[in-house]
Amino acid sequence: MLTPLDIENKKFSKQMVNGYNVEDVDDFLDEVTVEYQRMYKELNDLNSKIEELNAGMARYKTIEGTLQETLIMAQSTAEEVKNVAKQQADQIIKDAEASAKTAVEELNAQITTKKKELEDVKKQFDIYKAKMESLLISQLELLKEVNQD
Repeated sequence: MLTPLDIENKKFSKQMVNGYNVEDVDDFLDEVTVEYQRMYKELNDLNSKIEELNAGMARYKTIEGTLQETLIMAQSTAEEVKNVAKQQADQIIKDAEASAKTAVEELNAQITTKKKELEDVKKQFDIYKAKMESLLISQLELLKEVNQD
C-alpha cells in the first residue's frame, strides 16, 4: 500500500516535447497527497477501531461463554438441591409416619393395659364391697343377737 510519503516523494521524468506541465502535476500530486493522507489516517483509525472492537467482542464472547457455563451450572445445582430436598422431605415423612405408627401402637397397648387394670380394680372393688357387705351383715346380726339377749 502506498503511503502519503511515497506519493509526495514520487518524481516523474520530464520530457521536452508534449510533456505534462510540471506545475500542474505537482499541484495535483499535492492535492492527491493531502487527500491520501486524510484517507490513510482515517483507514488506520478505522483499522485500530476494528481491532479494538474485535478485542472487545472477544472479551464479551468470553464473558458470555462464562455466563452460559455459570447458568448451566446454577441450573444443575438447583436441580440437584431440589432433588436432595425432595428426598429429605420424603425421608422425613417416612420417619414421621413410622414414628406416628409406633406411637399409636404404644398408646393402644397402654389403653389395653389400663382397661385391664380398670377391670382388675373394679373386680377388687366388687370383692371388697362384697366383703364389706358380708362384714356389715354379720355385724348387724351380732347386734341383733346382743339386743335379743
